[in-house]
Amino acid sequence: MKIIVTIITLLLCLPVNAGKPNGDDVPDSRKLGMAIDYFGGGKYHEALVLFVKLDKKYKLNPRFKAYIGICYYHEWEYDKACEYLDEAIPHLDVYSPAERNVYYNAAAESHFLINEFDKAIPLYEKQLLVCHDNEKGDIFYRLGFCHMFLNNWLNASDYFKSALSYYDRYSANGKSARIIQIKNMIKGCDDKLSK
Repeated sequence: MKIIVTIITLLLCLPVNAGKPNGDDVPDSRKLGMAIDYFGGGKYHEALVLFVKLDKKYKLNPRFKAYIGICYYHEWEYDKACEYLDEAIPHLDVYSPAERNVYYNAAAESHFLINEFDKAIPLYEKQLLVCHDNEKGDIFYRLGFCHMFLNNWLNASDYFKSALSYYDRYSANGKSARIIQIKNMIKGCDDKLSK
């Protein structure tokens, strides 16, 4: 009887996860697969944790570095998003326009959100080459603001006019407030130019 009590006591003292694999027991190839699955499912934080560990150990290829940048973008860590995306983007020309569109957008938006407008501009311009026409209004809108914040009033006015043109053509529904704002921005830029 004492032996049975001793065995039961020992079993109760074992950690709850004894015998279950922890993160270190999972092969790295499986971790990469898990990270990709998390990424594809929009679970960016979970994907980021795995990708960063794997990148430190193996120095992942540019596409996976771009994935890390996208994860940081969705985590609102724009400095880190810029770091990874800026490094990866020059090596991603072989991928589809739709995929590059995502990378350009996240990189441009990240630079924009940390007030690096001069770095955001070429990324938005590259995005214009790979995006759909119905997305161009938003990109021209951001380019207008980049140039406005850099006091490039003529360029700002031109980009706002392009944005207005694309909104009128592709997405006037639900964008009436933005269209009114753009018209005011154009007027403001033109006023600055006339002074």
